[in-house]
Amino acid sequence: MPGRFGIGDLGASAYEFADFLFSAGQKLWQVLPLNPTGYADSPYQCFSAFAGNPMLLSLERLRELGLLQESDLDRTQSPPFPEDVVDYGPVIDFRMAALRRAARVFFADGSRADRAAFDSFCESASPWLDDYALFMTCKDAHRGAMWTLWDPRLRRRDPQAMNELSTRLAPELKAYKYWQFEFFQQWEHLKTYCQQRGIRLMGDVPIYVAHDSADVWAHPELFYLDDQGRPTVVSGVPPDYFSATGQLWGNPIYRWDLLAATGYKWWIDRFRASLALFDMMRLDHFRGFESYWEVPAGETTAIHGRWVKGPGEDFLSALQNACGELPIVAENLGVITPPVEKLRRQFGLPGMSLLQFAFGTDPQGPSFRPHNYTRDLVAYTGGHDNDTTVGWWSSSGAGDSTRTPEDVRKERNFARAYLNLSDDAEINWTMIRAVLSSVADVAIVPLQDVLGLGSAARMNLPGTLSGNWKWRYRPGALNDDLSARLRSLVTLYDR
Repeated sequence: MPGRFGIGDLGASAYEFADFLFSAGQKLWQVLPLNPTGYADSPYQCFSAFAGNPMLLSLERLRELGLLQESDLDRTQSPPFPEDVVDYGPVIDFRMAALRRAARVFFADGSRADRAAFDSFCESASPWLDDYALFMTCKDAHRGAMWTLWDPRLRRRDPQAMNELSTRLAPELKAYKYWQFEFFQQWEHLKTYCQQRGIRLMGDVPIYVAHDSADVWAHPELFYLDDQGRPTVVSGVPPDYFSATGQLWGNPIYRWDLLAATGYKWWIDRFRASLALFDMMRLDHFRGFESYWEVPAGETTAIHGRWVKGPGEDFLSALQNACGELPIVAENLGVITPPVEKLRRQFGLPGMSLLQFAFGTDPQGPSFRPHNYTRDLVAYTGGHDNDTTVGWWSSSGAGDSTRTPEDVRKERNFARAYLNLSDDAEINWTMIRAVLSSVADVAIVPLQDVLGLGSAARMNLPGTLSGNWKWRYRPGALNDDLSARLRSLVTLYDR
């Protein structure tokens, strides 16, 4: 989102976006994971599966609360932040300095009511908050090193060593807790604003967690690790549309047998935390709960992996028994087998369909074509791993996938015929109309496609380690013409 301080946040631009959705007749806002990002700034490699990302805190709200002064937000002596991308290094440095000042002022001058609210939050969130705050404080004390490289006593969570560090770095520990307190307050306020306008919020629950995270550090017994805390097997997927060598994600693999022995407590806690934030969730890599691709640690590609049976019905039954009806959208993309679809349908979970995959050589291509859609589906023009629709249509296409130039040519010709595309048609709006006019219960359009942006606005290119998760839309991009155009389509197709 736009904003003064280099990255979209929970401030004015978020409310302006909600107003745009309302005026455009939209009823669902899907977001990527909101957790604190780590390696390569990816929301799928986070320091915690429970915490919120402090980079998303509105500094202007903190100023309104008297915790920051306008001078704390002054960047007139520094180069301006770019408008259309996030330059993470300078953004993190600037925002962390402001957040540290806000925490100092809160603990020095906060009202009795505010401090009581903070204490209440810390108590209710303690099952994950204490570990997260201690993990981040330890990480800072070790200059950002991953936890397997820390002092052995802290790596092993020796109680005396942790108590000593907690005492010595008490202000830093409290600051991390305060930022979480403020994050959940700001998010709840935005969520209420959206609810008042009939807009539901859809979150994203990644199947795996980062190795360098509070989750793995605090619960190493739940993952396949050696005695030094290093993974013995890691996550990924076999060769696919995006890569001939597969995707090597590198996350540690769960010990599902031990999770089952606890009644899947960690996952149930995680799911309940997500339910408190969102109205519904996209469950990432759903097929991994039926069978997952396991790669030996040390491999440089995902080719030499194997399929391992996942927790399946037992796991989803435990979630359902603990949480009731599961408001989940199953991300069932990739190598999908009949047992995966059987599991999804058994629990009544809608699947996903990406229109960009409808016209190529993928054996599942026919299922992505709107005339084959079913009701229990969430239809997209494309997803966060895809190029934008304009980029997909106008580029050679072969560089970001396993397609050959001939594959791309045939795909274009088929798409042109299927969509009845005239030479002067806007491909993004033609694709938007196709998913909105389908029988799928839900249709979601990436904002880049609404804005008609090309490959420069792509969110992520799988298999690359830098340059992703940076895109921002420019101020003024969400205008009345766009709003009216979207509203006319959702009215036309009863959405």
